Amino acid sequence: MNLHTLKPRPGAKHRVKRLGQGESSGHGKTSGKGHKGQKARSGGSIRLGFEGGQMPLIRRLPKRGFNNARFKTKYAVVNLSDLNRFDDGASVDEQSLRAAGLVRGTIDGVKILGNGELTKKVSIVADKVSASAREKIEKAGGSVVSKE
Repeated sequence: MNLHTLKPRPGAKHRVKRLGQGESSGHGKTSGKGHKGQKARSGGSIRLGFEGGQMPLIRRLPKRGFNNARFKTKYAVVNLSDLNRFDDGASVDEQSLRAAGLVRGTIDGVKILGNGELTKKVSIVADKVSASAREKIEKAGGSVVSKE
């Protein structure tokens, strides 16, 4: 195989549709826009959800209820097995978890869950700690400071 023998796979290249280039092109005269009307004009397009003047579906449906999702507290979840990457006696807080790549993005707090086993003795500062995680951390000789 040489550079001068390279060519795209069959069917990968397709002829560009050239609009308004004469009758014989197949896309001449009205260029696929039909005869007259709003959609044939330049800049003539109707907005999303427009139903020709009929009351749109989005306005016909009742708006009810309240959504509290905007005010939800979002916790970053970290499992005990992930904390084994820290050294013995290390202090683990949100900054050290971010540096290790375990926590990313915008969050309201960190929650430690008890999945896996902890083999290192670490002191943990977190917003929330599950009961099983607290038990395993203290069994490994570590300490927990929760902000709750």
